[in-house]
Amino acid sequence: MTMKKQELIHLHGLLAQVQNHYEEQTGDTVDHDRYTDLGVQPTSIHKSKTDHKDAVFALAKGITSEMSEQEEAEVVSAAAD
Repeated sequence: MTMKKQELIHLHGLLAQVQNHYEEQTGDTVDHDRYTDLGVQPTSIHKSKTDHKDAVFALAKGITSEMSEQEEAEVVSAAAD
């Protein structure tokens, strides 16, 4: 099943909110250079469906990469004292 443009725009907006919330809660900044380079915002309704799809993937990758880095940094070694 493929998503309609309107659905992609909605998902794009939700991911942008997730990014903002994550950054506010953690104080970390999500690396979104690829996303920014695309120049597509959730409010860019004139952009194509493909543009929004690319933006959704770039934003999702930036968010998940940042979360993975945070998780790795928080791992405590299992060494005994």
